[in-house]
Amino acid sequence: MDVQLEKVTTDHADFVYLIELLDRDLWARYPDTQQFFHGFNQVKLGAKAIVAYVDNKPAGCGCYREAEEAGVVEMKRMFVLEEVRGRGVARTIMNELEQWAKREGNRRAILETGTGQPEAIALYTKLGYEQIENYEPYIGSEDSVCMGKDL
Repeated sequence: MDVQLEKVTTDHADFVYLIELLDRDLWARYPDTQQFFHGFNQVKLGAKAIVAYVDNKPAGCGCYREAEEAGVVEMKRMFVLEEVRGRGVARTIMNELEQWAKREGNRRAILETGTGQPEAIALYTKLGYEQIENYEPYIGSEDSVCMGKDL
């Protein structure tokens, strides 16, 4: 399977399409808390975004934005279509995002995922992320798992 990555802006049509699918998935998994966190999940145009293509079709995406602490980025909006999961697409996206962040002088990446996404927790653990204390706005959220990794 050939995976092609393209750096895009967050208003790119394929990125927007994949984010709509991600949001539907999150609403289905977390109907009670998604209303609160939905606004925090929105990314601005300045975020660094990637779309992965499999057979020239959008198959996954991810991005990062600067965190409050200097030299730290927050990985956001990771999503891979169900039909290509387990084939290394998410790993490829994350590796490229991490390298991109590192090239820009960042030293650490953090992220938040949910307890209802064990596949995401397993992926991030395999990529070297470790659980950290929940950061804002996830402090006190029983559905959130925050993780971090030195780049």
